[in-house]
Amino acid sequence: MAKVKTLWYCSSCGADSPKWEGRCPACGEWNTMVEERVPTKGLRGGSPVTGRQAVKSVPQRVSEIKSLNEPRIHMPSEELNRVLGGGLVAGSLVLIGGEPGIGKSTLVLQNILSIKTKKILYVSGEESARQLKLRADRIGRMSDNCYIVCETSLESIFEHIDDVKPEMVIVDSIQTIASDAVESSAGSVSQVRECSARLLMYAKESGVPVILIGHINKEGSIAGPKVLEHIVDAVLQFEGDRHYMYRILRSIKNRFGSTSELGIYEMCQRGLREVTNPSEMLLTQNDEELSGIAIGVTLEGIRPFLIEAQALVSTAAYGTPQRSVTGFDSRRMNMLLAVLEKRVGFKIAQKDVFLNIAGGLKVNDPALDLSVICAILSSNVDMAIPRGVCMSGEVGLSGEIRPITRIEQRISEAEKPGMNTIIVPRNNLKGIDVSRLKIRVEEVAKVEEAFRTLFA
Repeated sequence: MAKVKTLWYCSSCGADSPKWEGRCPACGEWNTMVEERVPTKGLRGGSPVTGRQAVKSVPQRVSEIKSLNEPRIHMPSEELNRVLGGGLVAGSLVLIGGEPGIGKSTLVLQNILSIKTKKILYVSGEESARQLKLRADRIGRMSDNCYIVCETSLESIFEHIDDVKPEMVIVDSIQTIASDAVESSAGSVSQVRECSARLLMYAKESGVPVILIGHINKEGSIAGPKVLEHIVDAVLQFEGDRHYMYRILRSIKNRFGSTSELGIYEMCQRGLREVTNPSEMLLTQNDEELSGIAIGVTLEGIRPFLIEAQALVSTAAYGTPQRSVTGFDSRRMNMLLAVLEKRVGFKIAQKDVFLNIAGGLKVNDPALDLSVICAILSSNVDMAIPRGVCMSGEVGLSGEIRPITRIEQRISEAEKPGMNTIIVPRNNLKGIDVSRLKIRVEEVAKVEEAFRTLFA
């Protein structure tokens, strides 16, 4: 009997090695090499549907290539359209990842059931057709153009595609699909790589968009080899805590749009509801003025919204002060604490500092620095920031308030929920007519000026 040939594959980047190595020679990750059989057969160079030899490509000059302005497929969810960059591109391969039970399948199912003009094939490798029917009944949507097939064999999936001839294909999930061309179990590095490459070939040849649903590992990244994220055209991360009702759809990679867009949903009994005004969701509806709370105007992509920074400063009970951060960069908070200590003169080195961004969001906008530093000071002196005051500005190492981008959009967003005052960096309003604004604008150049404006 012939000896079976095996190779060691890196589960992070997909690189192969003839022997086991503790550290991947390609990406440098430790303990990621897994042993798998070498593929013995496959449809190399053939069509993924029929297996026939594909048409040989011919080199072309850039000036000779015809550019077709094909309209994007408009999805029923405006939040999903925003994150995709305006809609689903024909012939694209999109990967949606998230934790188990977060609502990935619900998000995709309620969108495709609302599309009445296209024939859609939904391939389920995890759930039965009866389970999907129960979910469709729960969200209250039905469609005669959506076909459900429960299949895990890639070759059988292409047979169903050849029979149905869909205009959109959904695979749930890519980790459950296996090809006969690879002698390993579903979900392995070689299986995920082979199946995604064949589906990409089909999408580009036919012009039919394919949506893949994928799992994530305990580190929060897409499960499987890193090459999966390189193959697809867009990677969307569906985030949120299963114990809370809000979900965030974030674009990690997008070849057809911006990667800084954000979509917000609310998990309800009848599926996911779009949150069109996230500022109302992220602000505490409390009539009592509390210390340690500051409202900042942040920006995700081109979408501004108000967010609440909550801080708690207390005496260190065990000698060593604690620094705990949720939703904000811990290193940046330590920098802001050093600015408070060195430039402003507040002694908080021996105090515990806890910072939380309300709503479960993770914010990377440097314009939130001013609201974070004001929330920390408000808790430290135990004085509440006046109601109706918000702020936006980046704090430098010398204590200066640096100008920020899209200041006019931030001010307009602050006017919507009825804010009466906004604190912005000085000389950041060039070319903006302040007289037509309904909100009072306070310009500050230093952190001390912002404190005097708040607590004068």
